Amino acid sequence: MFDVTFLESSWNCIFGAGCQGVLTGPTPELIQGCCSYGAHFTDEKDQKKVEKAAKRLTADQWQFKSKGANGTTRVKKSGEIVTRLVQDACIFLNRPDFHRGAGCALHVMSMDNNESYIPLKPEVCWQLPLRRDDDVQDDGWVITRIGEWGRRDWSEGGAEFHWWCTEAREAFVGKTRVVDSMSEELIAMIGQSVYDQLLTYMNSRIMPNQATRLEHPVFRKKS
Repeated sequence: MFDVTFLESSWNCIFGAGCQGVLTGPTPELIQGCCSYGAHFTDEKDQKKVEKAAKRLTADQWQFKSKGANGTTRVKKSGEIVTRLVQDACIFLNRPDFHRGAGCALHVMSMDNNESYIPLKPEVCWQLPLRRDDDVQDDGWVITRIGEWGRRDWSEGGAEFHWWCTEAREAFVGKTRVVDSMSEELIAMIGQSVYDQLLTYMNSRIMPNQATRLEHPVFRKKS
């Protein structure tokens, strides 16, 4: 099941280009995006993948490489596995004063090596703002839902965010649909065959009288 309204929208990541971050007040000058609290890993496999990638990072790519020598992840009292924080944000987040600029060090390495960032970054980081939920039915069948990651999906912490990108019109400035701009992420989440079927269906909706199209809720809200 797919949230077609979001996949048809023009949402686009505006990290460093107007993103206000996820702290309790607007902090665009920090250029932290959604990295302020570190990344939560889905499981130990996800954690080990990132730890392995971290060993490949160079000092030219990673501002806090020396800090990473003591480990890049930790386990919270709740049992959640997360990336360590350095200077009040994720250890992998290069700050604006770094010579390579602000942004994820793992992403920098992927660009330097012309490789996909999907096998390098925590799952939540490369998927956002897409979200996959697998609901196992009583009879064993699984209903998979692909939609947008909303404020509510961060549990109680989401309510404290001053700003969240899928709720902000400023982030809906992409030149293509999400189903196109995030094709690599979608294929990694659902497989090439299912993605091809999804794309065929969504392209058919472009034809006149083929479907009732709704704007994303952020444009339907009353001002």
